Amino acid sequence: MIPNPIRKVLSTMAARQVRALLMGGQACVFYGAVEFSRDADLLILADPGNLERLAQALTDLQAVCIAVPPFQPHYLERGHGVHFRCAHPEAARLRIDLLARQRGLDEFSAVWERRTTISDRDGTVYELLSLPDLVLSKKTQRDKDWPVIRRLLEADYQARHAHADEAAFRFWLREMRTPELLVQLAEQHGALTRGLVPERRLLQAALVGDEVGVTAGLLMEENHERELDREYWRPLKAELVELRHSR
Repeated sequence: MIPNPIRKVLSTMAARQVRALLMGGQACVFYGAVEFSRDADLLILADPGNLERLAQALTDLQAVCIAVPPFQPHYLERGHGVHFRCAHPEAARLRIDLLARQRGLDEFSAVWERRTTISDRDGTVYELLSLPDLVLSKKTQRDKDWPVIRRLLEADYQARHAHADEAAFRFWLREMRTPELLVQLAEQHGALTRGLVPERRLLQAALVGDEVGVTAGLLMEENHERELDREYWRPLKAELVELRHSR
């Protein structure tokens, strides 16, 4: 269940026809990997019309920009997050974090086409990142994100594996972070697994039941993604420091 303050934010975005996708911890809750979060993290389309509708929605929520950078298109387009605090009684003190770009994700139009849509009892429609895109968005340098990815994939597998199609098994073989499940998948879907080895080398260890080798491969993957994320954010963080000093 989406908490009431988050629902207020999402329903306001929907009422203003803002193209925005829920991501972060609150999206993880929906997909079955419980992650405590007081924030609403949104991936947004940063074109003029959508930003105008977004500004109207933020006004409705009595939201004020609380940090650098300011709410300007070029900061969003460069990959910065822009942060707001709500004063509306139904979302009081809730923080909204906006991003127009996320490392590892496609352009917004493609991500929007893959979105997950849910409806509330009153018919309000909420839009979330698809599970594959949410997994990609969680591949960061932060320690807390990697256990969440594992829980997201385990929950998805448990919910769908009995009636899953080949696309689902491909997804799990590409992204699963649980060694015993990867070995099990490789045993059950050997041909599919062998075909994916060139893009995920640790699947070779899974094919021979080597959980230790799979675990080592997972750690190498994680360290690689952490470093890519550090490199992505390094110039953006330097720019934020300059902005703070200029203020």
